[in-house]
Amino acid sequence: METIQQKSLTELTRKGTCLEFFSAYQDLETDRMAGLATPEAAVSFLPLGEAGNGVYHELGLNTWAYFMDCFPDIDNTVDTLTTDGDEVTCRVAIFGTQAKECVGIANQGLRFNTDHVFVFRFDNDDKITHVSVNWDHDSFVKQLTRA
Repeated sequence: METIQQKSLTELTRKGTCLEFFSAYQDLETDRMAGLATPEAAVSFLPLGEAGNGVYHELGLNTWAYFMDCFPDIDNTVDTLTTDGDEVTCRVAIFGTQAKECVGIANQGLRFNTDHVFVFRFDNDDKITHVSVNWDHDSFVKQLTRA
């Protein structure tokens, strides 16, 4: 019985960390996002290929801060969180209104709403060690470049 309780507590803690990540993203607080991960944590933005792989505290936080700047009303809705071992998979809708040129896309003041899948991996202390992010990049671009 203790093993079941410990596993449930670990799963709840890790899901709580994921929700805290999205709350910090919603509040435009990269410092809070930084505190959730180990110093050596990694990030992979899958649609960007090799250019999307790097250090969470560098590439990850800089990318999220960049999007917060380009979309000052950026927001998210967490649809599901599922656990599998040391991973938590989060299906999340991310949306916002463009206020600045972003990744070469001229600002037309358009909104995007794109489903994302975040997969967080954790260490034994329930700190993020890796996060991969996937989304339909073509849909994202199309929503911001309508004529």
